[in-house]
Order: sequence, then C-alpha cells, then structure tokens
Amino acid sequence: MSSPNWFAVFTRSHHEKCVVQQLSERGIESFLPLYKATHQWTNHRKVMLDLPLFPNYLFVNIAPQQRIRTLEVPGVLSLVSRGNSPAPLPDGEVEGLRTALQLRVFEPHPYLAVGAKVRIKAGPLSGMEGVVLRKKSGLRVVLAVDLIMQSVAVEVDADELEPFSSPAYA
Repeated sequence: MSSPNWFAVFTRSHHEKCVVQQLSERGIESFLPLYKATHQWTNHRKVMLDLPLFPNYLFVNIAPQQRIRTLEVPGVLSLVSRGNSPAPLPDGEVEGLRTALQLRVFEPHPYLAVGAKVRIKAGPLSGMEGVVLRKKSGLRVVLAVDLIMQSVAVEVDADELEPFSSPAYA
C-alpha cells in the first residue's frame, strides 16, 4: 500500500465546508484553509465569516487507493491532475500552510506570475517562495500554489525575507 500524499481537490462553488464534513465522516484527512472576513448585509448588519482561502479548493491526504472514495463525495468535482493522474503537492507545502495559518494573517490574493521574487528564511513558511508586495503597514508576500493557480498574501517582516534569484550560468 502506497503512502499518502496531499492532493488538491476541486469542488463545486460554495461547497467546500460540506465536502470537508463528508470527507471527515468517511475517515479521509482533509484541510480547508479559512480566513476571517467582515461582510455587511443589506440590512447594514456586519458579520464575521470564515471563508475558504482558496475558493473551490481544499486538500486531502490520501493514498492512491482512496482516490475513488474521495471522488464519490458529493460536491467533489475532481482531483487536480497533470495529464491523466492526480498531481501530489510538494512535501511540506500543506503542512507549512497549516502551521502558518495559526501564526499569521492570510487573505486571498490574485494569482501573480511576475514581480520581485523572495524566499522566506524564517518561521513556519521557511523555504517557501513568493512575490513581494508593499502595503501601507508593511510587507506582504504573495505565495502561489502553482498547481491550482491560486495565491494568498501573508504579512511578513522584512528581516524574514531574502532575495530569490535563479542560479547564474557561467
């Protein structure tokens, strides 16, 4: 039996929380990163909501044999794949995100492919690479999950970053 890997799951819109509950009932380990957002309804009432950090996506830690059980869950549309086979996420990426969510403020951000690339050199996100943005109160790094073409922004201190450059060719 193969060891489990983390995979991205594509879900129906606004069904992420229901899918996580169904996966849990079936004994499948899942992770739905959430962030807090304030919304104002039409009656001028403000409400704090927990929303998915990556809309329509969540993560499952499964062995290849559990793929069918995962796809049978109502609301699951597919496992994110490359070609005909599901593509596992790089080791530590989900665990780093899971740890960092407890320590930092995250919010969704449009996917970026260009900009000043940096590597985080300290903390739970150590080793992850992203693009630097400036915001009024400080620095943010946009971390991209390339497999699902989604990004998140996280607040960081400048001393936690180092420039990331491609190796020079002689």
